[in-house]
Amino acid sequence: MARKARHIVGMAAPNDGILRAILGPTNTGKTHLAIERMCAHSSGVIGFPLRLLAREVYDRVVAIKGEKSVALLTGEERIVPPQARYVLATAESMPVRTGRADRRHEGPFPDQFAFAAIDEAQLGADPERGHVFTDRLLRARGREETLILGSETLKPLIRQLLPEAEIVTRPRFSTLRYAGSAKLSRLPPRAAIVAFSAEQVYALAEMLRRFKGGAAVVMGALSPATRNAQVAMFQRGEVDYLVATDAIGMGLNMDVAHVAFAGLDKFDGRRDRRLTIPEMAQIAGRAGRHQKDGSFGTLSLGGEAAPEFSEEEIAAIEEHRFRPLDHLYWRSSDLDFTSVADLIRSLEAKSDDPLLRPAPTAIDLAVLKLIAEDPAIAAATDKRARRLWAACGLPDFRKVGPMHHARMVRRLYNYLCDGDHVPHEWFAAEVARLDNVAGDIEALADRLAGVRSWAYIAQRADWLAEPTKWAERTRAVEARLSDALHGALTQRFVDRRTAVLVRDIGARGADALPVTVAADGEVSVGPEPIGHLAGFEFRVDPAARHADKRLLLAAAERRLGDELDRRAKALLDAPDEAFALVEDGPALAIAASDGGHLLARLAPGRSLLEPAVRTVRPLDRLSAPRRAELRARLEGWLDRQLDRHLAPLRRLAATATDKAATPGVRALAAMLVDAGGVLPRRALTQQLAQLDKADRHALHRLKVRLGALDLFLPPLLKPAAQRWRAALQAVRAGQPLPRLPDPSAATLDGEADPRGAALAFRRIGPRWLRLDLADRLAAHAHAAKQAGRTDIVDAALATSLGLDAVAIRQLMAEVGFVPAFGPAGEAWKWRGTRHRERPRKAAAPAAANAFAALAELRRPSRPKP
Repeated sequence: MARKARHIVGMAAPNDGILRAILGPTNTGKTHLAIERMCAHSSGVIGFPLRLLAREVYDRVVAIKGEKSVALLTGEERIVPPQARYVLATAESMPVRTGRADRRHEGPFPDQFAFAAIDEAQLGADPERGHVFTDRLLRARGREETLILGSETLKPLIRQLLPEAEIVTRPRFSTLRYAGSAKLSRLPPRAAIVAFSAEQVYALAEMLRRFKGGAAVVMGALSPATRNAQVAMFQRGEVDYLVATDAIGMGLNMDVAHVAFAGLDKFDGRRDRRLTIPEMAQIAGRAGRHQKDGSFGTLSLGGEAAPEFSEEEIAAIEEHRFRPLDHLYWRSSDLDFTSVADLIRSLEAKSDDPLLRPAPTAIDLAVLKLIAEDPAIAAATDKRARRLWAACGLPDFRKVGPMHHARMVRRLYNYLCDGDHVPHEWFAAEVARLDNVAGDIEALADRLAGVRSWAYIAQRADWLAEPTKWAERTRAVEARLSDALHGALTQRFVDRRTAVLVRDIGARGADALPVTVAADGEVSVGPEPIGHLAGFEFRVDPAARHADKRLLLAAAERRLGDELDRRAKALLDAPDEAFALVEDGPALAIAASDGGHLLARLAPGRSLLEPAVRTVRPLDRLSAPRRAELRARLEGWLDRQLDRHLAPLRRLAATATDKAATPGVRALAAMLVDAGGVLPRRALTQQLAQLDKADRHALHRLKVRLGALDLFLPPLLKPAAQRWRAALQAVRAGQPLPRLPDPSAATLDGEADPRGAALAFRRIGPRWLRLDLADRLAAHAHAAKQAGRTDIVDAALATSLGLDAVAIRQLMAEVGFVPAFGPAGEAWKWRGTRHRERPRKAAAPAAANAFAALAELRRPSRPKP
């Protein structure tokens, strides 16, 4: 086949129609885009990889265009209204009129649709069905617009095979991350488990029923009705888990948050092999939807080792980075029906394009070769050869293999040749045999696969005398079997409690059930996990929602007392390192260091240094004496932390109530303690004026620095002390912990949190300068003045701090100097400070608004003009 032969036989050439390839990973809205574009045209057709997906999109388009305008074509189902202008089909059933002389697609369709699209076009690399997708990719064209939807791995092949195509890549709307391996009992809610055989799907669903209360089951072999009922059960939240085959990887959009692989190997019809990275990504990409992120991982079952992704596979899936395809599978659609031998020869013809490899022998060709071993059949020519090839197109729904499937195809062909139609007696008898809703899941699934073969035959208008009648008959049988299969799946895999466990509850009572707490906190009643114990808080398992769980939860509550008491005793005996001060939203709390479990919250107390400790509600499950002991232990820990980090402030608080101290020292000490250890000097003019030399020595021994600008305790400027002072003031004010400055910062810009900066910094215009550094500059200025020197500003220190001329002038104005310009440049003139020239009585800031008072008091004074 030459590359230029790209339009389908019987359809017009593309002319000026748009040809566009929309490429990207799963969850990029490509299908939604195709639906929107098709509905914008006067007619259109879209080919899908799955019957389930074609049916899902059919329902969506019907809601937009109405039933009369939309057709559905799949192997087993045909809905074709007389005025149908929009067709949703499987790739094999697209109305393209290939060289197979396939008349089952005749209908009210135009010679060429205005719009055409093929979904999941990268399946052209699939050994079994790839030739179908390659054919549609190369030749299906809409009169006005054509879309090729697929993975980015197609990009180099699109460029070479279809150089005229515009390529548009779409990024995934959400992120996908690897979450490692998890046991079945630890799977997060809204998870899908992917297995690669019906037996494993059923086994996993059975285990989920025991561990998690139930699971929906989705497999490609299910009818649309069964599949939709199972998915609806998952979407409504009746179950939080889904078990599916790899069919979930193609377009089945559900609210899945996590995908767990039960294995990484599959049987592809010829051999067991490891999934390719694109296959892994296609399945994992079901996790997350639109802008909601998802995760993927593997499933660990019992003593078996969990399947493992390689680092390369994880990186490729997370980054959506895959090796580009270098070939597609191709089979000629230009068939020669002169004889059966010529037909086989044309089917096995090779393309002259190296990018198009001969497709492996598909089931239809394998059956044709087997049947052609009969000389009478091998002699068929023209019309009989066409009928033979049409009969070979009957899909092997039961997956019995070419040898067994060829028997039914041979019988079908003989009937078509002998009487032009399939005898209705044979057809009716076979359908009646399958019309039986008794039996287990496996029997119902087998009958459903069987009736799909007869539904396929009923869609062929030239194979039956009354095709409409028999299509309705097979559809009714399929619906009954689907309902029965859904009921059987629900009954078997959606049972919140095993019958044995419920009988034990009724016979022995809830207290007789064994309650265990695993090392990681998982709480189980008997074999059933019902929740998780995090610290002292019991969190109910999301699956525990049915009435039979109430007895189990009550039993767990009563039986957890011993475990809670053991944990409380362990905390009583633990060292101080076992506790930490943490933020709990806007509040401050004490938590266990090892797991971050909250134990108590701090509340305003009698004073700044005496906050109240209030235990959290989960500790109410402890006995009253044990709870009191634990509260006393937490209060002791808090007392020792304040002694360790705020010892100078606590000594100052003791001095404020010490009758041996002078009134002046006690008053100043009380004001400093109430303000958290820092006050601007101008707020204390009157108090400072009343201090004598002995009082100043007493304050010095208490670590109080009587600076030119501020009164503060230098040890409280350390990072740990700043954090504890901030915490105490936040608790007293009922505010969250402020953003604290960097421990190594000497200056701060205007973006700093004022409440955090005020703990250790002085505002200088729009900037902040650490208190001890501002005090050094002020002390240097006063020393220079007293010595009669002109270097009022410590230029070296100011430069190292990055202070500009404006900041220096503002700071010097606070100290009492104004700039004076002489012949030698800028000089400084002493004018005194306002709080020294006109003393004012300053009240200590009230405890309830300490931060607001400090901010007001520490605004710099304006220099005199």
